[in-house]
Amino acid sequence: MKPWFKLAVIPAFVLAVTGCQQQEQKVEKTADKKVELKTDQDKQAYAIGASVGQYIRQTMDQQEKLGIKLSKDMVISGFEDAFHEKTQLDADAIKAQLQALDKEASEKQAAKSKAEAEKNKTAGEKYLADNAKKDGVKVTKDGLQYQVLKEGKGPHPKATDRVTVNYKGTLIDGTQFDSSYDRGEPITFALNRVIPGWTEGVQLMTVGSKYRFVIPADLAYGDRDMQTIPPNSTLVFEVELLKIDNGDDAKKSAKK
Repeated sequence: MKPWFKLAVIPAFVLAVTGCQQQEQKVEKTADKKVELKTDQDKQAYAIGASVGQYIRQTMDQQEKLGIKLSKDMVISGFEDAFHEKTQLDADAIKAQLQALDKEASEKQAAKSKAEAEKNKTAGEKYLADNAKKDGVKVTKDGLQYQVLKEGKGPHPKATDRVTVNYKGTLIDGTQFDSSYDRGEPITFALNRVIPGWTEGVQLMTVGSKYRFVIPADLAYGDRDMQTIPPNSTLVFEVELLKIDNGDDAKKSAKK
């Protein structure tokens, strides 16, 4: 029988394998007793189990957060029955159950994301309204909010320029999701290849300046779930413009 399942719906299969192997080999193992890894093959086999086991644990944790709690005992029983060729479900029934599980998980995740997106939108709108009233905060016609923390000198970058910046990004609750400062090096990118809030905001800056931007969700990632950035999130960035490259440097180097 050819197995059919998505990787996301295989939780506890490795636990089942472990249980089956222990039964076959009549090995008693407690949480405090470790198996002996005597040979390279022992280590390789153990590494496979440990790697997949970690993935399965994480997958089961994610499913449980969606309200789907699978019985480890039932999974182990199903694996053992299959191992001994005595499954209580035929191939079509197994496929149907796994499809149903995948559909349920997808629907629950979609509902969770929708509810989270609506919550974040409401919270973001309130934050933007309150922030707009603060001294020094300006609002562009597109809704981008910015505050000058330090003013630099010189020209402003164009959307077609490449810029080098240091920055820190947080959610409105203060949760940091990214920082070039923490990585210890600035980042260089084409200004027209980033989120609209950055493209618009950095063009307001000059080299040496540091701004605080509050970017509405529709100028950021919208209703997309970016893992560290939930859907419909209003984002807060502190950005320091270090360099503008409009192609002049490359032209000068070519002449030399």
